[in-house]
Amino acid sequence: MTDRIKKLCSYLFKCTVFADVGCDHGYCAQYALENSLCKKAVISDVSEKCLSKAERLLKDYIRDGRCRSVCCYGLEKIDPSAELTLIAGMGGEEIISIFRAAYIPQNFVLQPMKNVREVREYLLEQGAEITRDEVFLSCGKYYFVLCGRRGGNKSSYTPAQLQYGKGDIKGDLGGFLRAELSKKLDYLASASGDSKIRIKKDIDLIGEMLKGESD
Repeated sequence: MTDRIKKLCSYLFKCTVFADVGCDHGYCAQYALENSLCKKAVISDVSEKCLSKAERLLKDYIRDGRCRSVCCYGLEKIDPSAELTLIAGMGGEEIISIFRAAYIPQNFVLQPMKNVREVREYLLEQGAEITRDEVFLSCGKYYFVLCGRRGGNKSSYTPAQLQYGKGDIKGDLGGFLRAELSKKLDYLASASGDSKIRIKKDIDLIGEMLKGESD
């Protein structure tokens, strides 16, 4: 289990049915079952080959009826009654596509690899509440995690937070922002036209976020 997967597992909580969508090797479902975070788990993947890896790992739980394996796109064959759903390791646009084709889960842990802003915007537009919006560093790379639930939206975001989240500015988010600022300043030196305008806007948003370090 990689450090990224271990960190993702730390966001899971106790439930009756846990769904791991795009489960790949099935490590998160294994963690949830082994640590009594769920009574039953559902693992799914659009690829039969990938799903077979998770099925081998979880064969004892499948045999005992505590884990069900389904090959499908996104949430297509996942019962909406599952209390907690994890979708990790895919692009933000793909996550949005999965929700549009089915539903937003009761409770979710999402780890988009890109287009995180678009995921935030979609969730908020659909009335979902984002309860945790954080970034963590694993093996030299930063990852965003969005936790929340369907309905009950009480979230308010500034333009800067829509772009970069609400993590601990004195923790990993601060490190991510400083790294992003350095890259944007490098890009700005050779940019022109609309590209230069977009980069300047990003730099302003980062500056707004970094003000929190001195608050």
